[in-house]
Parts: sequence; C-alpha cells; structure tokens
Amino acid sequence: MMIEFVGSDEVFRARREKLVKSLVEEGILKSEEVIRAMLSVPREEFVPPRYRELAYLDTPLSIGYGQTISAPHMVAIMTEALKVSRGNKVLEIGTGSGYQAAIIAEIVKPEGHVWTIEIVPELAKFAEENLRRTGYSDYVSVIIGDGSRGYEEAAPYDRIIVTAAAPEVPKPLISQLREGGRIVIPIGDMYVQILKIIEKRGGTLHVEDSVPCVFVPLVGEYGFKKDLWHDG
Repeated sequence: MMIEFVGSDEVFRARREKLVKSLVEEGILKSEEVIRAMLSVPREEFVPPRYRELAYLDTPLSIGYGQTISAPHMVAIMTEALKVSRGNKVLEIGTGSGYQAAIIAEIVKPEGHVWTIEIVPELAKFAEENLRRTGYSDYVSVIIGDGSRGYEEAAPYDRIIVTAAAPEVPKPLISQLREGGRIVIPIGDMYVQILKIIEKRGGTLHVEDSVPCVFVPLVGEYGFKKDLWHDG
C-alpha cells in the first residue's frame, strides 16, 4: 500500500489537475497550449513557503511587499486573452513571483523568450530563484526597473502583458509592440479596473473590454505616482 504524504509532488500534481479541470469546466481555460502550460507549471514553487498548501486554491496570495500572485483563474483569463504562441517574444510588466512568466515561457519555448520587469528588487530575486529552480530561467529574463517604460532593448514584442493596474496604456508599451501584436492590461483606478485586450493594426489600436478585475497599481513614470500608492 502506497501512502501519499501531504505536500508531496504527487499530491500537488493532483491538486493542479483538479484546479485546471475546474477552470476548463467553467469555460475559462479553452486552448490546448494554455491548459498544458497550467498543468505543467508548479504554482506551489512560486508562492512563499508558508502558502504552499494553499497554492491550488483559486485565490490571490500575498508574496510580500504589498504584492500578490494572481488567482489561477485570472492567470488563465489573461494568458488566453494574450493568444501567445511558440516562438513569440513577450514582455511582461510586473514579475511578482515569476508564475505568470513561467506559464508564458512554457508556451513560447524553446524559440521564444519572455522579458519581465519588476520594480521591487527583492521580488525580482525571488522570481529569479523560482524560475531557475523550476527550469524556466533559460526562457525568461528578469529585469529590475520601471515597467511602465517597457524594455526598449529587446523591442519590438509580439505580445505584452501587464499584471498591474494602469490609468491608461503606457505610451512606451504601444511603441514597443510589433505591428499585429497584442497587449493585455488592466485599466482603471487603483481600486477596480477592466481588463483590456488591445491589438495594433495598421498603426491603430483596437481595444476590446474583457472582465472587471482588481490588480495592485502599476507604479512608475507612465503609471500611478508612488506617493499615491499605499501597500495597505
């Protein structure tokens, strides 16, 4: 008789499969690539140790410094909306723990790459450790800086995803997006936002509203000013 210990890889895998099955049944997860990525990336490796047992609850979890790892359903919604594919160059604003970057990397690898920007140095280090431990560091570059300015050095990008709330789409991100590319970003005030899906076609932005959401504020030159932002 085999005994499974709580916290073992097998138990976490079973919880991950149960969560993904639920998201599929709810109609949130749809594409084969995103389903595979969410089955492959171990969320328990991207949360603080004290929250490992909570990793497969469909809820945000604190990662410190006033930041959170998004709820799995929101990661699924944003990744599906991004329509990322193998070989894409992707810019992520707001690395957090590195989980969303790992999900995208799982889809774009081995030819594609993710550049992800984090304004909190301690979180950037946390994300780098998580990505290295889970085998994604070859496909993800973590940069410390003001994400609202984007990352001109690797532009243009096929896809840009912003995991923090902005008052409007930062102008540098628009200029760094490839023609035919797509941005997924929450737009609103610091308390509630609408997830926007934006395509750049013929030099014009085509905007579609997705779902209401609540993200921590994007702080920076083209985001919210730091003196207006509070950790709570």
